[in-house]
Amino acid sequence: MNEITLGRFAFAFYTLIVLGGGVLAVTSPSLVRAMVGLVVALFGVAGFYLLLLAEFVALMQILIYVGAVTVLIFFAIMLTRASADGGEASGPGLRGTVRAIPAFLLPTGLLVPLLAVYGVTGSDMPKDIPVAALGAGLLGPYTLPFELLSVVLLAALAGAGALAF
Repeated sequence: MNEITLGRFAFAFYTLIVLGGGVLAVTSPSLVRAMVGLVVALFGVAGFYLLLLAEFVALMQILIYVGAVTVLIFFAIMLTRASADGGEASGPGLRGTVRAIPAFLLPTGLLVPLLAVYGVTGSDMPKDIPVAALGAGLLGPYTLPFELLSVVLLAALAGAGALAF
């Protein structure tokens, strides 16, 4: 098999991981199982970063989102008073499922014709950006957005604590 076939196979594999985790996160009646679905989906996104040859960003995806944010969500789940059987919700039901179908079909109905008309373009190999240049960008022109991201994570921690009380 050539590299293009292997790349498409890896892309399809990670797509299935993200979609499977997303479906589990959305449809699970248990919050802990929904969080596991989120973790699976976030690992799939890290796999996409690996396909783009962005190993550092993939590692940060795992450390920050799979690690830190998921731990915050886990603490928020464990500190709130949930039922002992683990069933926090009864599920979307028939009405919720019927309302979810247009939410899936609308973007699909818009994207498929656009892709059929304009096609998909891309480069053979992504640019290899060294970690030092990425760090210089985060501490140079992108310092403010980088620091605002830390404020968002702090707000998530404060929200988890507020939910607990």
